[in-house]
Amino acid sequence: MLKNFLLLITALLVSLLAFRAAHAAPVPTPGSPAPDFTLSDAKQEQHQLADYAGQWLVLYFYPKDDTPGCTKQACSFRDDLFQLEKLGAKVVGISVDNANSHAKFAEKYKLPFPLLSDIDGKVAEKYGALTNLGVLKIAKRYTFLINPKSNIAKTYLKVDTSRHSQEIIDDLKQLQASP
Repeated sequence: MLKNFLLLITALLVSLLAFRAAHAAPVPTPGSPAPDFTLSDAKQEQHQLADYAGQWLVLYFYPKDDTPGCTKQACSFRDDLFQLEKLGAKVVGISVDNANSHAKFAEKYKLPFPLLSDIDGKVAEKYGALTNLGVLKIAKRYTFLINPKSNIAKTYLKVDTSRHSQEIIDDLKQLQASP
């Protein structure tokens, strides 16, 4: 009896996940306008897409503050920030963590760029970067390179945290060299 009950629960969970995956928002494609957002950072200051108009924006979504992969990714952006800014790019991170969690994470690793709180996951959903398991919402590790006209220039849906920042630097150089 217990075995049948567990099988039923497992089947329901798999069905729910498949349903949610089938109904997830699409990922914006290169050339399309970047979805607008207004979110607060760790200091409760508002950031919106329009704040970055006229410059390149590396908008990266990540699952959780102070976890190994997210820390490696954030620290790589920190370490390469001079090169990114030299190419005219700003870096902004987004997760569903709250402002207090972002503040501790940024302080611990001396992150000099904003981490925005998307607690309800609405912005991540607009970018197709939300895993929504009902009561549990997690941002996927997706990055969007947004051009100075606020259009998606490139999407990164499979991120290798050990080389992601350098990959973006290389792509920025290539995109800026193109006519």
